Amino acid sequence: MLTTVVLEFVRGTRARKAIGAESWWAAFTGLVARNRRRYGGYVVHAAIIVLLIGAIGIGGFSTSREARLAPGEAMTAGDYRLVYTGSEERRGANAQEVRAQLDVYRGDDRVGTMEAGKNSYFAEEQTSNEVGIRTDWLRGEDLFVIADRFYPDGSVVLETIVNPLVNLIWLSGLIFVLGSVVAMWPDAREQRRLASRFAGEGAAAPA
Repeated sequence: MLTTVVLEFVRGTRARKAIGAESWWAAFTGLVARNRRRYGGYVVHAAIIVLLIGAIGIGGFSTSREARLAPGEAMTAGDYRLVYTGSEERRGANAQEVRAQLDVYRGDDRVGTMEAGKNSYFAEEQTSNEVGIRTDWLRGEDLFVIADRFYPDGSVVLETIVNPLVNLIWLSGLIFVLGSVVAMWPDAREQRRLASRFAGEGAAAPA
């Protein structure tokens, strides 16, 4: 279906270029401008397909792991290796914060650091999980890390989730908005035709 949508744009753009458009961009924009509802609808359909692909990636290919780590120990999550370097406790504006510090590797390459932990709020006397999230836009995936439990000996229980293709869900939203704007954008030619028709009907009406 996605291929069909792309081919519709390619064929239409080629046809307009063949009949005299000055450039490929002019051919493309002219194609969309002449039938905004049709091609805007194609873009909306493409957004739905991208959304489904992202949902399939999360539902069918996500991976989760849990492990208790002491400082210096590591765990794997999908293609990632997480090395727990220790925890840090600090006082925030309205909560006591504790964070597990992690070095993130993919293969032998260190790709960054992450923090995950908990906030203990003074006034509410409640504790919340502060999830670490690393987004890889190129690979279209998110790595989530939850520090479930901290122990007095410095060890921590970590839960990890890798969601492949999840960024396609966010991308689909942008594509959907773009297609909707194209489809609903006022057509100057249609407005002129309506204005002429209403003007004619007004002139034909009996005095």
